Amino acid sequence: MNNYTNDNTARRYRAHVSVLGTTQIHLRNPVIIAWWSAAFPGFGHLLLSKYLRGFVLFIWEVVVNLKANVNLAMIYSFQGNIDQAKAVLDTRWLLIYIPVYIFAIWDSYRTTVDMNKVHVLAEREEHRFNTFSIGAMEINYLDKRNPVMAVIWSLFIPGLGQLYIHRIITAFFVIIWAVVFFYYSHALEAISLLFLGEIERSTAVIKPEWLLFFPSLYGFSVFDSYINTVENNKLYDKEQRQFFQQNYQSSAFKIVKGQKVK
Repeated sequence: MNNYTNDNTARRYRAHVSVLGTTQIHLRNPVIIAWWSAAFPGFGHLLLSKYLRGFVLFIWEVVVNLKANVNLAMIYSFQGNIDQAKAVLDTRWLLIYIPVYIFAIWDSYRTTVDMNKVHVLAEREEHRFNTFSIGAMEINYLDKRNPVMAVIWSLFIPGLGQLYIHRIITAFFVIIWAVVFFYYSHALEAISLLFLGEIERSTAVIKPEWLLFFPSLYGFSVFDSYINTVENNKLYDKEQRQFFQQNYQSSAFKIVKGQKVK
């Protein structure tokens, strides 16, 4: 149940609050979004709340990357073993990996440009949107959160920052894949051995092709939780200001440029 239902009487809404999270349109830098798609296909679209497209591209990246041995080739190239990097690449998978990788970057950039235009139009329309949603499973409402706390929780485990700001869909997806990456990379096992001083065993047990997914996953979790916390706080302030103007500000109150109104 919502305190207000978006009834499509407006052409565009700035935001929508549901039990699964707060979705809003705000200005974004297309280059930054495209960069996240380059870092990991799907992340750019998840930043735009384009979940279905983001999930497809993310899963594609994991499956085809591992089949083509892209991460393994990157590790060998970092070590200067260029010939070995070329040898491990599987061209049967690599040739279908490249077009989708380029598409993810191009489509996220194009979509960001379009959504920025929609944001400008929605801001001018300033239509009312719901700020409170309650259901059998969850309660969500527009409020202010601390961006630093979102970052801290994301650094502990990817996805916790999204849970903190009630981005349930992204949080569920990121946490599930964090568990998968932790399990198959043997990262926690390697850390335990490292604490015990068994450096050789720690190095031997690690699976680098899975481990290389972590920098992007952690970076995305931190960035997404921080940006959305900041933007949700702005949306909260804007909604509160609009509410007070409509319900408490005198209709006779006017601000004249260059003059003080007493």
